Amino acid sequence: MTEKKMLSREEFEGLLQESALSMSQDDGLIRRARDLLIDADKYRWVHQTNWLGEPLLNLPQDMFAIQNIIYKTRPKYIIELGVAWGGSLLFYSTLLMVLGGEKVIGIDIYIPDDLRARLNRHGLVSEKIILITGSSVEQTTLAKIVSIISDSQEVLVVLDSYHSHDHVLAELRLYSPLVGKGHYMICSDTIVEYIPIQEHRPRPWGPGNNPKTALEAFMEETDSFVVDDVVDKKLLITCNPGGYLKRIK
Repeated sequence: MTEKKMLSREEFEGLLQESALSMSQDDGLIRRARDLLIDADKYRWVHQTNWLGEPLLNLPQDMFAIQNIIYKTRPKYIIELGVAWGGSLLFYSTLLMVLGGEKVIGIDIYIPDDLRARLNRHGLVSEKIILITGSSVEQTTLAKIVSIISDSQEVLVVLDSYHSHDHVLAELRLYSPLVGKGHYMICSDTIVEYIPIQEHRPRPWGPGNNPKTALEAFMEETDSFVVDDVVDKKLLITCNPGGYLKRIK
């Protein structure tokens, strides 16, 4: 009987990184993956996943990537711009319950009472969530956030609200100072640049006016953040290509 040989953890991680690098250079595969996402968007594929009963409005692939970032960096605070149905707030709060951390702060211009009630029915998980009604780019909103996090820079920021170039660029400029060295700012839905104008779900943003164009403008202004290529290369199907930013100084 042949003795089974198992890779060491280090060998396995090395193999994964080599494979991810090769995958990121396979232009045909990347094109087909994006075509799949674009075609499936007509059926709201991205919106089909829930956490604790509430829609996440994100791909499981991206949520697991964010989970790994949270596991590695252990932020005390997670700030999400754009609450929607609240599933992602519950997801982040669940992780903070397991890994440690203070609060998850959700900001939106409209948070209906029934959503607040649903987000408040999960016991200790709910106790970690703070909801702020207001525009993400208003100084009054930022002041409320700073009053919660104080001078802590152990902060993860997820930008996922209004996806126009000007709005996202304003968010990037406003919230980047809250993120400390080694922590992350995630610019969501950069995939919009690659999605043709939507007839089934019209939006005031699209190719040439979206989070990716805002991110490119922001990266020309700063040398404090880099795109985390390790994350980016392994995500074949993602809503956030190039959107996982790590603060390096």
